[in-house]
Amino acid sequence: MDLRDFIRVLRRHLVVIVAATVIGVCSGAVVALMTPQRYEASTQLMVNVDTGGDSTAVELTQGGSYAQQVVGSYSSVLTSSLVLQPVIDDLGLDATPATLARSVSTSVAPNGVIITATVSHPNPGQAARIANAIGDSFATMITDRLERREQNTSYQIRIVPVQPATVPTRPAAPNLPLSITLGAILGVGAGIGIALLREVLDRRIRTLADVEKAVTAPVLGGVAFDPQASARPLIVANAPLDPRAEAFRSLRTNLRFLFPPHATGVFVVTSAGPSEGKSTTAANLAIALGEAGYRVALVDADLRKPRIAPLFGIEGAIGLTDVLIGRVAVNDVMQRWGRGTFFVLPSGTIPPNPAEMLGSDAMTTLIGDLKAAFDVVIIDAPPVLPVTDAAVLSRLTTGVLLVAAAEATTTDNLTAAAARIDAAEGRVLGTVVTMLPIRGADKTAYGTYGYGALAKA
Repeated sequence: MDLRDFIRVLRRHLVVIVAATVIGVCSGAVVALMTPQRYEASTQLMVNVDTGGDSTAVELTQGGSYAQQVVGSYSSVLTSSLVLQPVIDDLGLDATPATLARSVSTSVAPNGVIITATVSHPNPGQAARIANAIGDSFATMITDRLERREQNTSYQIRIVPVQPATVPTRPAAPNLPLSITLGAILGVGAGIGIALLREVLDRRIRTLADVEKAVTAPVLGGVAFDPQASARPLIVANAPLDPRAEAFRSLRTNLRFLFPPHATGVFVVTSAGPSEGKSTTAANLAIALGEAGYRVALVDADLRKPRIAPLFGIEGAIGLTDVLIGRVAVNDVMQRWGRGTFFVLPSGTIPPNPAEMLGSDAMTTLIGDLKAAFDVVIIDAPPVLPVTDAAVLSRLTTGVLLVAAAEATTTDNLTAAAARIDAAEGRVLGTVVTMLPIRGADKTAYGTYGYGALAKA
């Protein structure tokens, strides 16, 4: 995933990211408002080694090194009961050394000899008093008990107050701006994480790269989404200047390169699943080919849910199935549409065994007759995955145009459809992507392709 893909993912899931950010901000505010107010007061204590007035440089260095060595252990002693119990007794605190220790934190600067003791308390004045009392108790305990030495000792340990604790004027918690900022950061991070997770788990086709990864055949064309497609399905005839009509003409141009040399091209138009635009694609492609002067036959071979006759507004009760069983001749049921050389063969009576009829010798003979009479034959077949009809037909034709709907067809289904055609010894010549978005995050990936490149081809 490159930067452009990442930005497109963020735009696609912008609502999720914004919602997660709002939740994070609100959570941060709630946490801040529910956090009890507390103040922090700090005192700084330096561990000093007094080696006497006539000490040599070596003794001074050794004294400093010793102070650095013991300061770490002194820091832990500072929160012990030896230090805290006198503080509790002197200030009359209603607490135990263990309870008081939980409100005291210590820190030591790296390679330093200064210990910082910080006391947290709801009362600012009490926080400062406890911090200073801890400093005094710590100094007394170190010099009088832990480091008590005889008079003839060459050095002495002293705890020197560097910075006494002062009464804080602002609470350390709650910090409303910080809580809101952290909540917003966590919310944005969670939103981006959810967006990326949904993108990984979402197997629907969104980019041309998705189609190319699912099927090795090239993408022959793309048709933009039209909310009024159901009201004007035959866009090439009804609105010739519409960008969708131009997209089908571009598909026609690309299809010319797939025609067999000096022979009729017979193409099966199908899809992985239903409602992906295969019948509309077959119908408009056939009309576009007829406009270019080809003698075109459009055959409705979807013998389960035929769509061609309703799209063209013609009678479909008698058609392909009646020809295959020998009830009528193909010339008697082929219907001219428009004033050109474009003919439609509807499905006819729905049979109980569509796959067997489409794979019969009669179907092979019919295709041969159509190849002799027309320049190109377009066959609208049922979806590949639910039934085997399209796979059966693929063996009898030049190849298959596999239709995939953007944001509907999954890469798994598209791959499985192509594999099923290959298993039937058919050939997927190319793919056609329908319902391409013209707005939103994926407009960069699809909109220009459907409205620009295809229209100008």
